[in-house]
Amino acid sequence: MPGEKASDSRPTQLTLTPRSKFELDYIAPPAALSDYITTLYHFRCGETVIHDIQPAAIGHLTLFPYGKGEMRFLDGRVEPSHEVALLTPFSIAAPFMVNGPFHSIGAVMSPLGWAALTGMDAGEHGNRLYRAADWLGDDVETKGAALCQAYREGTITGKQCADGLCDYIAASLKPVNTRHAELIKQTTRWLSSDLNPDLGQFYDRIPYSERQTQRLVERYFGLPPRALARKYRALRAAGLMSLPNLSPEYEAKLGEAFYDQSHMIREIRLFAGRTPKRLTGDESPYLTEMLDLRNFREIDPIGPTDHPR
Repeated sequence: MPGEKASDSRPTQLTLTPRSKFELDYIAPPAALSDYITTLYHFRCGETVIHDIQPAAIGHLTLFPYGKGEMRFLDGRVEPSHEVALLTPFSIAAPFMVNGPFHSIGAVMSPLGWAALTGMDAGEHGNRLYRAADWLGDDVETKGAALCQAYREGTITGKQCADGLCDYIAASLKPVNTRHAELIKQTTRWLSSDLNPDLGQFYDRIPYSERQTQRLVERYFGLPPRALARKYRALRAAGLMSLPNLSPEYEAKLGEAFYDQSHMIREIRLFAGRTPKRLTGDESPYLTEMLDLRNFREIDPIGPTDHPR
């Protein structure tokens, strides 16, 4: 089923689980996998019901050793969680609910990593929560279920679960067309160049026709170039606005990136699931962590990345 594209529809406001109720640790990927995995994470929350929002994002391979829930999409779909799951690249924010306690350990895949691991068209499969075995085969279910069981028994830690995911990913990567890999690299450089990168300059540097470039970028990133730049503009703006302090320099960058304040609010709400006013404090905990500028390692973040949380 083709993934939905960005529109002006907006995620429903929710009362979210307070940040004080969960723990989230980031784990650096092995150097050998740094081109394929942007980060790994270990999330824990002991609440009986957890509500939050998944911002528009790149793909994840995720384990859910504790907790069962569902994710809601703008087209009305409601998809259940799976113990070993593929969260495909998202073009919009999506709210989720989990019956807790809820623990997850996952690998956030770069666009190159998603292609090398899954071979799946990110545009055709965008905005989905899949059972991983349905697309990657039984080995991922066997490996993932064993890791979840060992984690529940207390014989391995979240970090060791993440290491196990890395072992599976390293053994499962397949080559990506060399020219396509270069296109992915050029696309990330273009996205990194500005909050509003110049589309004409991007097409000029790519050795494909404009139509071919649009098709290939959508295949690997989930959206064609113009829509992709729009998504990252909103996410990076949200990341900057969630900082406790923002310098005049970055305030000016934000002001220049959008037509006006109402335009910025609409865009951030569509892609991040929250208005700027609700990006700070304890009101949107998981979302605030996921919008941390350090999570945009698939592109070079515009803004400070050594800020405190």
